[in-house]
Amino acid sequence: MGIAFADKGKKVCIQDINAASVERVKSGNIPFTEEGAQPLLRKVLDNGHIAVTTDPECIKESEVVIFIIGTPVDEHLNPKFGLMKELIDQYFDYFRENQVLILRSTVYPGISEKIKIWFEERGKNIHVAFCPERILEGKAMTELNSLPQIVSSFSKEGLSAAKELFGVLTQDIIEVSPMEAELSKLFCNVWRYIKFAVANQFYMIANNYGLDYYNIYHAATHNYERAKDLPRPGLAAGPCLFKDAMQLGAFNSGDFYLGHTAMLINEGLPNYIVKKLKEKHDISKMTVGVLGMAFKAESDDIRESLSYKLKKILQVQAHCTLCTDPYVNDGRMLPLEEVIEKSDIIIVATPHKIYKNLKLDGKIVADVWNVFGKGGVI
Repeated sequence: MGIAFADKGKKVCIQDINAASVERVKSGNIPFTEEGAQPLLRKVLDNGHIAVTTDPECIKESEVVIFIIGTPVDEHLNPKFGLMKELIDQYFDYFRENQVLILRSTVYPGISEKIKIWFEERGKNIHVAFCPERILEGKAMTELNSLPQIVSSFSKEGLSAAKELFGVLTQDIIEVSPMEAELSKLFCNVWRYIKFAVANQFYMIANNYGLDYYNIYHAATHNYERAKDLPRPGLAAGPCLFKDAMQLGAFNSGDFYLGHTAMLINEGLPNYIVKKLKEKHDISKMTVGVLGMAFKAESDDIRESLSYKLKKILQVQAHCTLCTDPYVNDGRMLPLEEVIEKSDIIIVATPHKIYKNLKLDGKIVADVWNVFGKGGVI
């Protein structure tokens, strides 16, 4: 986002506490996979439109400050508010009167107002806005300029500043109240999570009867508008969907059975895969290779990846578990060729394109994603 604003002529300063990442970005290198971002970063560094620092003094010099901090959930699946409060306390002295503070990441409904009150109680008038990010990871440089932008604020000054800022990226601006904006973000993510759960449940039903789910999927969706939004099954994970379903449930006093059921289905898919393999094979005497550890294809992001949950289950159930990923380099990955050679069973956990033409003759394959075009039957 900083690159996108700088590319449109805004003066941007990115501040972060990770000194290694700051130095990497200052040298013109993106520390994660994002299509089209690398050349633009070097362009805006060269023309001076973007700066990167660990020093929070840049907050004092800014007209608009954007927090890319969301509301996580704890081990009991309840929202954690302490991090946001600690952040406000830590940076409070760097804010000056009448600045605009835009919250960008997903927050628990009502947190934007709490932040406004936290500033007011300490005697500082800050125009708090909530303008949710809704881009697809890896497609930021396209979608920041093409998707509609939701804006909200508790003051006309904050709303005007948010509209002006995001107006350099898109003219499609949607104005709502802060809590409506907070819920719109949660609803979008949870809707995707529920749709993935429907697809995964359908897959399990078909697979239980030994049927090719993808034949059924094609028959149900081909040139049929009312079913075109049915996604394909797979490990539905990442840093947002599960977390936001739990936040929405907490917000509605635990009364969100649809979301909780979606969580049980999606989080249960790794267990289901192992269970079906155990029904046909004595995996306690077999080596299992897991292809893909990122939470989505063509990504290096492992946050909340269900591949790691699958790995933990296999470490208990299988004789040996080997993992590989072309994008993830955490010191525990093995070369793809070695994993294939040593494994009796291959599980496609993340459908990276590199796997599509693999030769797996003689291997037992679990391919829910249908990377190899064999219907995904386990």
